[in-house]
Amino acid sequence: MDALSSSFMSTLPPQIQRLHYSPTKTKAPLLLPSSSSSSRTNNVIVSTTPPPKKPETTEENNKQQTKTTQKPSSSVSTTTNVSAVILNTLNKLIKPKLQAQPLSLDPSRAFSNNLAPVDELHPTQCQVTQGSLPSCLEGAYIRNGPNPQYPPRSEPYSPFDGDGMLHCIKISQGQATFCSRYVKTYKYTIENTVGSPIVPRPFSSFSGPLAFLTRAGVLAARVLTGQLSINSGFGLANTSLAFLGNRLLALYEGDLPYAVRLTSNGDIETLGRCDLDGKLVMNMTAHPKKDPETGEMFAFRYSPMPPFVTYFWFDANGEKQPDVHIKMPGQWLRHPPLMHDFAITKRYAIFVDTQVQAYGMEMILRREPLLHSDPTKVSRIGVMPRYAKNSSQMRWFDAPGLNNIHAVNAWDEEDGNVIVMVAPNILSVEQVFERMELIHCLMEKVRIDLRTGVVSRHPISARNLDMAVINPGYVAKKNRYVYAAVGDPMPKMTGLVKLDLKKGERRECTVATRIYGPDCYGGEPFFVARDAADKEADEDDGYILSYVHDEKAGESKFLVMDAKSPHLDIVAEVKLPQRVPAGFHGLFVREIDFCKL
Repeated sequence: MDALSSSFMSTLPPQIQRLHYSPTKTKAPLLLPSSSSSSRTNNVIVSTTPPPKKPETTEENNKQQTKTTQKPSSSVSTTTNVSAVILNTLNKLIKPKLQAQPLSLDPSRAFSNNLAPVDELHPTQCQVTQGSLPSCLEGAYIRNGPNPQYPPRSEPYSPFDGDGMLHCIKISQGQATFCSRYVKTYKYTIENTVGSPIVPRPFSSFSGPLAFLTRAGVLAARVLTGQLSINSGFGLANTSLAFLGNRLLALYEGDLPYAVRLTSNGDIETLGRCDLDGKLVMNMTAHPKKDPETGEMFAFRYSPMPPFVTYFWFDANGEKQPDVHIKMPGQWLRHPPLMHDFAITKRYAIFVDTQVQAYGMEMILRREPLLHSDPTKVSRIGVMPRYAKNSSQMRWFDAPGLNNIHAVNAWDEEDGNVIVMVAPNILSVEQVFERMELIHCLMEKVRIDLRTGVVSRHPISARNLDMAVINPGYVAKKNRYVYAAVGDPMPKMTGLVKLDLKKGERRECTVATRIYGPDCYGGEPFFVARDAADKEADEDDGYILSYVHDEKAGESKFLVMDAKSPHLDIVAEVKLPQRVPAGFHGLFVREIDFCKL
């Protein structure tokens, strides 16, 4: 960075200086649950806030419950039942031998405060305790996140391993209805039937040689004896949501998406695992990008095996276009890259090859986290035409020290020779999956000169910012405003800020701040335009939505804030009937779109 940027850095805190459905078919035999796991109470870490008493479920809910928790066919061989009992017993016996874990997999940390899981909650009326809900919010805000069905008491556990749960607040005529539902994935359904966890957790079950050998062996035995179907996928559907071909998808980058729908009473149903008429045969990113002007959606996947990164896109009808395999250097044969997010412009797709990599053998042999950073590696930015037929036009640009997990937006400058991307850069990347409270995300504006190959970066705020969003109508084109959550420290989000990118590249761009209050923590904000059809409306004419939890009071609320106001004023507050645990990414679905689901 130049001298001015270096001067700005000195203000940082000291410590930084269409679709085919494949509904889940539980064809596994009925495994016998152990007596100690016959009820959820014996498996969960109890929250300090007791869940509200659940009223009688409606007929529709009863039907849904029957549909999603029905047991497998009883046509099970005696031999398979015996093998199930043996494997379940073995699984129980090896648990005490796998106590040791790195700090990042310590369950006492993973389930502390608002990270602790909650039970499902059927649609429940909410009380608007402040202001009134704007008419433009007719629809539903849904946020995804990890919520383990069977949390371990003492085994290694990573928050990224939780089953996906959708927390939905449906707004109609100024009234709000809230519910929390698991995405009924194959993993969730089979474990719910059995009554105990039987699918290993990708981030935490294989830490150490003994853990790897035992877990891998038991998993292989379950597959060979027909207790598990490897073709059904073990994805968690716990990261985000997206609209594709008039379908609502729950996403997880390690598996196919799961299609879900909203019912008229505000409930959520899982329709099944979705492979897009067989065209999507592998996993897909949890961060696809939709161009609001063309209706096209762009996505990719990454894999531990070649090709490590594959790019593809969908037309406005949700039809998938051919894969483009991105060639990576041979060095990634050992340590494949982590690519959680990317960006698009009207002309290009942008990928950042960071210092974060997957270290499978190190996790197995040295009981270390799956993901590590390599301090010797130079980060790079890959730029490819967004309608490319192959990767021959991919260009790579060195960007030392750029380690972003999320991308906010990108656009082409008017001359067509410069690309601008806005993204939070993780300064202490070595702590990203080990000690999140020690990381600092510096929001940066990154300029890529396609003529000279020069990459220049400028910080636009000194605060610790991540989970940032923009007005969705500005994806892939130049935007002015960014709304980001404030980490203090990560993963606790104490508030949010509004950044004005027009203020310049060498000074603080914060123009509005909302701090939630003592012991109150939110998550990713979401912007909803007051009138999405009004092309002349100001970019910031709308509202910011977020769930916020008060740890001291043990209560959660839903906030609606005025995005144009100088202090992001609260225009509506809704008291929620159940705690909303910390999670990941959300989506707002307008009422007009419900009929399309």
